[in-house]
Amino acid sequence: MTFIHPNCSLKNWLVYKQAQSFLYKFKNRYGKVLYDLGCGEMPYKDFFLQFCNEYVGIDWSGTLHKLKADIVADLNKPLPIEPEVADTVISLSVLEHLYEPQMMINEAWRILKPGGNIILQVPWQWSVHEAPHDYFRYTPYGLECLFKKAGFKNILVEPTAGFFTMWFLKFNYFSTRIIKGPKPFRYIIKAFLIPTWFMLQCVAPILDKLDRNWLLEAPGYWVTAKK
Repeated sequence: MTFIHPNCSLKNWLVYKQAQSFLYKFKNRYGKVLYDLGCGEMPYKDFFLQFCNEYVGIDWSGTLHKLKADIVADLNKPLPIEPEVADTVISLSVLEHLYEPQMMINEAWRILKPGGNIILQVPWQWSVHEAPHDYFRYTPYGLECLFKKAGFKNILVEPTAGFFTMWFLKFNYFSTRIIKGPKPFRYIIKAFLIPTWFMLQCVAPILDKLDRNWLLEAPGYWVTAKK
């Protein structure tokens, strides 16, 4: 594996390691022209360009990230993009931030060529983030419903991990938020927590084997489907 997400940190490297595994797993689905809906700062652009000829990033002007989009557009509204231009549509941790999620799924279907692939990732058991633009969490059944309404077929929803990964990551994020006080005190607490964060993330995938139904309490889901 040849890339590391720039947002990866000591408390959450497992999130990005698991995401990386899924992105490699889907590498045969990346067609010649790939559109990234909600591209943010384009952290995966170079990765995708290993498999496609053209990468097009779309994001809105109000993004909380540094705007690097090739097309500036609101994903809650119809996109200024011609129909049937994309071989693949990617959207990672974006759908929860849209107040009109069905619109984005419908537009993804519209801009895809017949037989094109969509690959989407969303959180499930996750804290509020990028407030106030954090509107929804999706069950596997809610995701399937959105995709069916848009006209997609061969819809597959996969959990990112199981209960223990979800639980330990929540602990890591929560413990980060409570580190307060004078700087020397914060350094001491963080020095104690870092090995704990590391150990929990190492152990979580092993303990996840005890969880026989990851769909119930996964950290998030990946959806793949075809037009």
